[in-house]
Amino acid sequence: MTLPTEYVQLHPGTTPPEIAGGEPFLAVVIIDCESSAEWQALVSAWLVEAGCLYMVASGETSNSWDDSVDFANTMQFEFGEIPNEKFVMTAWFSQNTLGEAFWFSKNNAVHPTIELNRTILVHISSSNRERALLREYANA
Repeated sequence: MTLPTEYVQLHPGTTPPEIAGGEPFLAVVIIDCESSAEWQALVSAWLVEAGCLYMVASGETSNSWDDSVDFANTMQFEFGEIPNEKFVMTAWFSQNTLGEAFWFSKNNAVHPTIELNRTILVHISSSNRERALLREYANA
């Protein structure tokens, strides 16, 4: 399924922008550079608070992003029970190509209780690759 797709570039260490729309979304986090654990926790909390209900991470450190988003989701509910409609699904692709992560996102990343009607590509990088990544995602 192809959903409306947006691109957000984040420079490590900067404050993430506000995500407009307020509706639940699928985030594909593309990790192209290193960042601190503190900033990663900040971005993970930002994703969860903004309405991310499925996060797919791609890149060498994607497993730590998977853990960080899981932790942000449990923190959101003070380590208590997470309602099904607020549970953030996660997947990570550290040994796969970005194309494989994109394909998974488009074909298998389905939340069990909430329909996700938009995708946000969150690019962790010092260089903007909006056109290329949106094209690659569309062709996956």
